[in-house]
Order: sequence, then structure tokens, then C-alpha cells
Amino acid sequence: MGHKEFGNLAKSKNIVSYTLSPFEQRAFAGISKGIANWGRRMGTNLMYMAPGFITLIAIYNYGKHSHELAKRKNPKDYENDE
Repeated sequence: MGHKEFGNLAKSKNIVSYTLSPFEQRAFAGISKGIANWGRRMGTNLMYMAPGFITLIAIYNYGKHSHELAKRKNPKDYENDE
């Protein structure tokens, strides 16, 4: 049998596999191209996305404001307490 090393633990017939060492890979290859592409896509879709975001922010602010109003106590309920 022989000694098995990591990476050669099993043999398979008719299966060819290729690997690349993690030390040979470039983790951030093409990152600037990806950021530029993301910016271009956001720019073209901004007019479609903006109304939804504006509506979402308006609903959130309305809910937050109405929640703060609901938490307040009515001062007239406590006028005659002594």
C-alpha cells in the first residue's frame, strides 16, 4: 500500500481533478474591476431602487414617531391625583 500523504488519500478511476495551492491564488484579483462594475450597476438601477428606499424610510420614520406618541402618558388623566 505505502504511505498516504494529505492530498493523495484516495484513488479514483476515470476522475481527473485539478487543484491549485492556496498560496498560489490571488485573493483580491480583479477587485477594482468588481467595484467599478458594482458602481455602474448601482448607477443604472438607482432610479428603480430610489422610490422603494424612500418609501421604506418614510414608513420607518412614521412608525417610530407614532410609537413615541403612543408611549406618552396623557397628562389630563392625572390632573386630580393627590
